[in-house]
Amino acid sequence: MSATSQLAAPTETRVRQPRWESLKPLVLDAVVPTASYYLLSKGFGMGTMAALAWSSVVPAGRTLWSVVKERRVNGLAALILAANVVGLLLSLLAGDPRLMLAKDSGITATVGIAVLVSVAAGRPLMTVGLKPWVTKGNPTRTAVWERLIAERGRFARMERTFSVMWGVALFGEAAVRVVGAYTLPVDTMVWLGGVIAGVTITATVVASGRLVVDPMEKKVSAEVAALGR
Repeated sequence: MSATSQLAAPTETRVRQPRWESLKPLVLDAVVPTASYYLLSKGFGMGTMAALAWSSVVPAGRTLWSVVKERRVNGLAALILAANVVGLLLSLLAGDPRLMLAKDSGITATVGIAVLVSVAAGRPLMTVGLKPWVTKGNPTRTAVWERLIAERGRFARMERTFSVMWGVALFGEAAVRVVGAYTLPVDTMVWLGGVIAGVTITATVVASGRLVVDPMEKKVSAEVAALGR
């Protein structure tokens, strides 16, 4: 293996890692609850309410672990955890499986609204996933990112646009799932909810990638090249 190849391999690994970390919460939140529900209800014969309740524990526990592991309060993680716990308690008290399904949408809608509010407040929540994707964990690229954001020009507007796109997508996805929760059979909506979430996430990743991430990556790369690094 050539020296260039030896250097390229670790670099590619470092790039993939932050990108995976930024997408992992979305992937796990869409797949794990659905798989857990079917495993418990169909595989172990658990009742619908119980299966729905226990399937909500997995994403809640994952979010709590991330907060404990990082030893700091992550705004988005804390929001998801709080909404999940409150929604679960309310659904259990109501004893309605459809409310349990709607609860998931309520969580997504709450996150979507919070993301939009964070943009208005000047602290876009989705930057936690966008920044590692653009900077690739490189100190020089990170320094360029910080400078461009501080200039409050087109680069900063794209940062806000990224969060706006995700906020709108999450709220819209939640609205569709709420309608489905009260108009379709519970078993159907459990798997269809995952499909809706997956399609929404995929479409938003693609759209935000083309409209925001790619232009931001090119801008940062051009600035780094101008520095001769």
